[in-house]
Order: sequence, then C-alpha cells, then structure tokens
Amino acid sequence: MKQLTRIISMSLVAVAACFTASCSAPSGYDGYMTRPYEIRGQHYQPLSVNEALTYDETGIASWYNESSFFGLKRGNTSLGEKVMPWHIIAAHKTLPLPCRVKVTNLDNGKSLKMRVNDRGPFIEGRIIDVSPRAAKKLGFKKQGLSTARVEVLSVGDGSYKKKRPRKKFLFFF
Repeated sequence: MKQLTRIISMSLVAVAACFTASCSAPSGYDGYMTRPYEIRGQHYQPLSVNEALTYDETGIASWYNESSFFGLKRGNTSLGEKVMPWHIIAAHKTLPLPCRVKVTNLDNGKSLKMRVNDRGPFIEGRIIDVSPRAAKKLGFKKQGLSTARVEVLSVGDGSYKKKRPRKKFLFFF
C-alpha cells in the first residue's frame, strides 16, 4: 500500500512539473538574431543592436495567434520557441530577436512590456504584431488594430542582454 501511494504521489509530481513547465513563458535563446531574410520577395535587414536600443516608433499594431487547433497546439516562432496564446509576446520585422519592448496603445493609454521573439507583421503599414493576451491587455483585441507606440527596452537574453541607455534629466537648470 505504501509503495502504491508513493508511485501515485511521484506520478502526480511529474505531471504537475510537466504542466507548469508548459505554461511558462518561452525563453532560452542566447545571442541576437540579426541576419537578413526574405519574405514574399521582400528583403528585410534587421537593425543592429545599437540601432535597436534607440528604436521608438508610432504606427499600427495588430494581433496574431501562432498556435493552432483552437489554441491547444503550440506554435513556433522565428527563434524556434514554442508559444501559446496566453504568452505575452510580439513579432517585429526589423528588431533583433529577442528583445523587450514597451507597447503603448495610444487610443486608450494602456501599455505593456513584452518580449519580441518572432518576425512580422508582413502587411503594409503595420509595425508590430502582438499575441492575443497582449492585445486583450492593451485593449484592442476586439477591434484587431490600434495606433501604438513601440519603444525598445533591451536587446538579447542572458549574458548577451543590453539595455537602453537611461534618459538624463537636469533638475538645476
């Protein structure tokens, strides 16, 4: 009886560990992805790390869902990471991957920090695609599109991470 209880408890621990690992945010890519690429005959040259650290742009944001089968099957990003609709991630055409950005919905003032780990949107006039959960938190999931400001906070993960320089304020002038 004790052995059966031990086997059941070990099985429950293993299942819980697998479940919580699959619910965590994607990560694990070291370095930067800045190599050029081509989509539908259009050539894209990602920004250098130093150029990206000063990136600040306003334009149209949209949302996309990389997963399939009603959100139950994980999708893959350009970094090869597995993602689900509840992850707070984004796609950008020319920022180095991965990077962290702050997206502000200019229609309602809501903002959210997220990880850019995919390429897109490949529709003229759009500057960023966000995950369904990010779009809901930013308040434009029902509309599908919104005017947004995108600011880069940092580029890279782990030991490769570089942060945007802080703005200096002069209080005595």
